[in-house]
Amino acid sequence: VQLQASGGGLVQAGESLRLSCAASGTTISPYSVGWFRQVLGRERELLAAINWSGTGIYVEYSVKGRFAISRDNAKNTVYLQMNSLKPEDTAVYYCAATPHQGGIGPFDYWGQGTLVTVSS
Repeated sequence: VQLQASGGGLVQAGESLRLSCAASGTTISPYSVGWFRQVLGRERELLAAINWSGTGIYVEYSVKGRFAISRDNAKNTVYLQMNSLKPEDTAVYYCAATPHQGGIGPFDYWGQGTLVTVSS
């Protein structure tokens, strides 16, 4: 599966963005998908993950209540809704997919990343 992340941009603190992870080459429906972010010089961190059916969702504690993950298998897309953005959310955001179920990862397929910049 090929993934393309989009929806990043420059926003002010307190605003919202919705990132999209669109799959091509095959249907995304059998895959669990995760959203990650990486700041230059720091390790990539998992933010949220969703299983193939959307019934299993994980959201990392530091963004819980502000970020939400969802999927629309008919549109072959997984979303990351980000609200109340803060300057420290500035990073490159990636989506990744795995056919493995019953846990989180390992993720085998990665998108190219989309830059989110939050100004104060």
